[in-house]
Amino acid sequence: MVVVTTIRREVLTLPAAPLGPDNPLPALRPLDEVHRIDERDTAGLPHDMARQIGYAPLHSLLPARVRDGYGRAREERGIDALVLENDRLRATVLPGLGGRIASLVHKTTGRELLYRNPVFQPANFALNGAWFSGGIEWNIGATGHTTLSCAPVHAARVPAPDGGEMLRLWEWERLRDLPFQVDLWLPDGSDFLHVGVRVRNPHERAVPAYWWSNIAVPEERRVLVPAEAAYHFGYERRLGRVPVPAYDGADRTYPLHSTYAADYFYDVPEDRRRWIAALDQDGAGLVQTSTDVLRGRKLFVWGAGPGGRRWQRWLTEPGTGGYCEIQAGLARTQLEHIRLEAESEVAWLESYGPLEAPPPAGEWDTAVRRTEERLEAVLPRAAVDAAHAAWRPYADAEPGEILATGSGWGALEVLRTGWKLPGTPFAEAAIGEAQQPWRELLRTGSFPEPRRVAPPGESLVAPAWRDLLETAPATPLTEYHLGVAQWHAGDRAQAVRSWERALELAPSLWPLLRCLAVADQESGHHERAADRYAEAFDDLCHERRDQGERWAAATAALAREAIEALLRVRRPRQARAVWDRVPAATRARGRFRLLEAELLLAEGDRDRARAVFEDGFEVADLREGDERIGRVWERVCDEPLPERHDFRMRPPSA
Repeated sequence: MVVVTTIRREVLTLPAAPLGPDNPLPALRPLDEVHRIDERDTAGLPHDMARQIGYAPLHSLLPARVRDGYGRAREERGIDALVLENDRLRATVLPGLGGRIASLVHKTTGRELLYRNPVFQPANFALNGAWFSGGIEWNIGATGHTTLSCAPVHAARVPAPDGGEMLRLWEWERLRDLPFQVDLWLPDGSDFLHVGVRVRNPHERAVPAYWWSNIAVPEERRVLVPAEAAYHFGYERRLGRVPVPAYDGADRTYPLHSTYAADYFYDVPEDRRRWIAALDQDGAGLVQTSTDVLRGRKLFVWGAGPGGRRWQRWLTEPGTGGYCEIQAGLARTQLEHIRLEAESEVAWLESYGPLEAPPPAGEWDTAVRRTEERLEAVLPRAAVDAAHAAWRPYADAEPGEILATGSGWGALEVLRTGWKLPGTPFAEAAIGEAQQPWRELLRTGSFPEPRRVAPPGESLVAPAWRDLLETAPATPLTEYHLGVAQWHAGDRAQAVRSWERALELAPSLWPLLRCLAVADQESGHHERAADRYAEAFDDLCHERRDQGERWAAATAALAREAIEALLRVRRPRQARAVWDRVPAATRARGRFRLLEAELLLAEGDRDRARAVFEDGFEVADLREGDERIGRVWERVCDEPLPERHDFRMRPPSA
């Protein structure tokens, strides 16, 4: 019997932590991104790499919101999935979580080709916070894990080149305002999943573009790639060219041979086929290859040191093996962005599948040659190019049955511009509560006032929306959103004026006072910022209508910023007054327990601060590379940092 490729719905049931609400405070501060390099390191880089490293790095998360409302209490939950399957492979896709391929099983051997996380546990690794480990993720926007890591995307059936069906995923990436699509095509009888990707720039100006496909695989592997050198980047924030495979006395193509977390961006020669494989000691594992447009290849390792091991345990449940990531991107490194010209697009095809090659141990050139020969035997380079050519005409095919719905932001942009984007419809029906006020601004020229008192909704900051806000009636809420857009554009003085004008008539003062407090901090006026934070929190407490999710999120976010601002200027008594009005459930969170220890230290009570550590806490939204816990511990005592709090990702000397 012939088994044809099928697409079906499924529900995965696994231990999962709830995502919780987004942080309602606009992300006004400069982007906290660990992938920045010392300017000295650009001097010796190839000219095109140095240029692209300096080209339009992201400085702000706006208009995206920070996702920090998750915790670490997991319970069995159902997660919607879409399963793409033929007689050889089964791919499980999570449309509600960025379109992540959570699992890729080779049915013939029964092998899981990816690292499959048995739990869903968000952690603070995405550009905007919530991210989870495992599977294959699609990173678009800017250096780092995409803001869509834990967000829904659109999904539908579309015709495939072989007469069957593909699974299309698409969304609107908001940091760069770019629509993109990912077409998952599994031909009948194929051992390889083809992935057609297209990123479009509908604007009349060039836009910086970024893409990396990240593939989590078990770390007990050797990673093979056709390269003899790589650019090494660690959390010391230094970038340097190193030999492959051996560097600093160890073969770094074995992930566990590194002590600390690190990136290895491989320098694949221009004329070589683009591929990367992770193989076990017998030569079995996963290979990823692509058309030449996707030029970059990378290995990320957590390292065998205590910090890397702690992060690995943090992201899953006890007893789960570790993982590394093999990756593929548009540039040689993830520090770069490429220029996508006006009204143009970039597209390529990737292929993922099992590989059985000779054991990879031994001399590097031999292992790479044998692996590439085996890849050429099972999936010739010409076959990948042919699959790409066959897919391209179908990239514009209109979706059939809609299987999942993403955000309404793309629909709002299409409504504003009238853009035609064949193959990726952004229907007005997708517009939801977050987009409705902006649709009204577009239609009437006025930004609607809320019907009831609530924390402000999301801001839009693109020039076209800023222009609409500038010509709209100057209501307090309009001035608030206008100030956010002006701030994003770099016109900070005008942003401050907009927020100050709104204060005169606004029924809600705290959102404006908080924005002004951030402006004070960024300009070095920390005493005035502390005053405004204290006033803002007072106003929020008087205005708060209920203990619902939105108000709880606003209270937690503003309280945390206010306490930190007050402690910075050595006002522990006022910080304690804020703390005392924070709901008990919020104070019990790990982030606030750490803040309590800092408050106790400011009050001179080291014993009680140490007791906070001894009682135990977990900071659910601890940021990648954040060493704050260690710094607070050093103020508490002179003892070594307890293992459960050791998340350090770089050598102590760094």
